[in-house]
Amino acid sequence: MREVSATEFQTRAGLYIEQSGKEPVFITKHRRPARVLIDIEEYERLKARDTRRTYATEALPDEWAEALVAADYGKADPTLEKLMK
Repeated sequence: MREVSATEFQTRAGLYIEQSGKEPVFITKHRRPARVLIDIEEYERLKARDTRRTYATEALPDEWAEALVAADYGKADPTLEKLMK
């Protein structure tokens, strides 16, 4: 794992872009991880595994909408209920 400061990355970006083809390069700001530079093939592999989807309310499958209506969300918080009136 390669870790470099943002300042060092700006100075030698080409080197770190090249290194990211072999292993992830962690870019830090104030000694904390801020970004990760990875090879495009690795990014595409990870992206292909992401199966999360979002739906507009009107496009939500009926069975999911019914499940949401039927779900038990527990006891309502009286303070929040007051805000809804």
